[in-house]
This record gives sequence, structure tokens and C-alpha cells, in this order.
Amino acid sequence: MEVVVTRTNIPYSIGGYPARRPRRMRRNEFSRRLMRETKVTADDLIQPLFVLDGEGRSEPVPSMPGIQRLSIDLMIAEAQTIHQLGIPAVAIFPVTPADAKSADAREAYNPTGIAQRAVRALKDAIPELGVITDVALDPFTSHGQDGLIDDTGYVLNDETVEVLVRQALSHAEAGADVVAPSDMMDGRVGAIRNALEAHDYRNVRILSYTAKYASHYYGPFRDAVGSAGNLDSGPSGPGKDSYQMDPANSDEAIHEAALDIQEGADMFMVKPGLPYLDIIRRIKQELGVPTFAYQVSGEYSMLKAAGERGWLDERKCVLEALTSLRRAGADAILTYHARAAAEWLQEED
Repeated sequence: MEVVVTRTNIPYSIGGYPARRPRRMRRNEFSRRLMRETKVTADDLIQPLFVLDGEGRSEPVPSMPGIQRLSIDLMIAEAQTIHQLGIPAVAIFPVTPADAKSADAREAYNPTGIAQRAVRALKDAIPELGVITDVALDPFTSHGQDGLIDDTGYVLNDETVEVLVRQALSHAEAGADVVAPSDMMDGRVGAIRNALEAHDYRNVRILSYTAKYASHYYGPFRDAVGSAGNLDSGPSGPGKDSYQMDPANSDEAIHEAALDIQEGADMFMVKPGLPYLDIIRRIKQELGVPTFAYQVSGEYSMLKAAGERGWLDERKCVLEALTSLRRAGADAILTYHARAAAEWLQEED
């Protein structure tokens, strides 16, 4: 029987069995490679780095085996290796000392803060490496929320945006190539874009966390930056549901992305990655914008733990996961496996 398939509105016919045997092309490695639709390379990866104060300091993150919090000098050495592997960019996440945290998050825009010093050091040492900074207040607030709160514990939107703008400007002044608001406040992309333009930072790019879901996959990250304890004890409780997106929603992500386009974002992040492949696909197909995926700490820790116990082949599963993110439409992937994946891919070439 003849099967008619419509693709891009052009009908064409596919012959039936035995004239058509799809397994023929799967018979050998060479033919599988020739028809492979999706490939992952080092160009597609971004490596997150946790940076802390001091010198010669390295602290393991217990819930993220293999991941370290690094002082700036050790972070530079790690970034050199990452750059040599062909990874185009790193994302900086500061670990703020407890005594520097406050209700108003003023350390977020300290020109001599950890993030700002890390950016300067990276751009001095490896100017060609892209540096992305996280624009959010949770590492700096005493309550662990991503914004300022009122007396009831509700996260205030416009007041938070004012602080985020100051934080983004301090990152741009330090030399950041990309500022990445991950807070999910309304209007923050437009406010940051206007401020960057007004201060002649017009070429600083904005990577907006457009579809950041109120996910339970973030736990290890909060351990890494030291915000988990603050969040659990804060007046508004452990959740961030009043500003992060409901995991049940899809159309809302398109609305958020459309707003971010209007406000001046250059790139659009979906977070987490694997549980939200459909969101990546929708944003890429419906809006055609540079779409990134964040393979978050919980995804990393699950793959790592299963690999360490011999339940999964970590290497094969990680590369499969990265391929699935690219297949869904992700132009780039922020992943804690970036360095390892680049090394594996290099071995395969």
C-alpha cells in the first residue's frame, strides 16, 4: 500500500516493504553516520562554574559528585581547560558568604563582589571565552528567594527589578559578555535592556530564562550556592511558585518568550531541560529564536549517581541526553557535563 506523507506542505510517496527497508541504512556505522540528523559538538555546550572567595580553595558539592566550588584562581585554571576543549562559554554562579547576605541583596551589585571579580579575572585571562553571568538575587538574600519580599513573604516584582538592573549593570561593567536574568520577574528583560543601552553596553547580550519552571530538580544547585538552607527557613517557605512557571503549562512559555522578544532578549532559556523537551520544541518552532536548554543540577546528579553505581553507562546516557536536547531544538545546552562531554566527543573524532 502506498503511504502519502506531507512535509512542509509538499506531498510525496513512500514505497512499501520490501522496496523500502529502513534497516538497510542502520546496517553499518558508516551509513548511520551519513544519515544522522542531529549532532552534538563542543560548540553547543556551556559549562557552569561555581566560584567562591579566597585563594587555592576547592570544595566538593556533596549532592553533585565531581563538581567543585572553586576560588577564582582555580576557576581560571579550569576555564583554561574548558576553552582548550572548544567550549565557547562558561556561566558563573557565585557562592556568597552568609555574612554578606541580606534582605535587600545589596551584595548582588557590589562592584568588588565575587561574581564581578570572577568576570574580570576570566576576561583578563581568556578574553576569547564567553562569560555569562546569572542575574538573580537568591545567592544574596538572607531568605533565599530570587527577589525582595514584603512582610508577608511575597516576592515583590518592581522593587526586585530595580535591584536586578543594578546587578546586571555591575556585571556589564566588569566585562560580562552575556547577562542572564533567571529570576522570572515581569518586565525585567526590558528594564535591563534599557539600562544597558543607556550606559553604552549595547553589545552585552541578554540570555533570558524565559521558561523557568517551579521544578523539583533544582535541589543540588541550591546546595552548591548555599541558598537551600535560607530558602527553607524563609518567611515565604521553600517554594518559588509565585514567580516560576507551573510545570503543567506550555502555552504560558510561548507568551513569556513573546514578551521577552519585545523587551529585547537575544537568547531564550528553557529550564530544566529533559523534562521540558516539548517546550524547547515549541519555542524554537513557533518563534524561531535562539533557544537554549539548561540541563539542571538534578538531571546531572541522577545521571552521575546512576553511573557511579553501575546502573547506567554515564557516558552513553549523557551523550544521548544532550542529543535529545539538540534534537528538540536547543541551539546550546548549559550542562554540568559540558567538560566531560567535550572530552568524550574529542575521543570519538
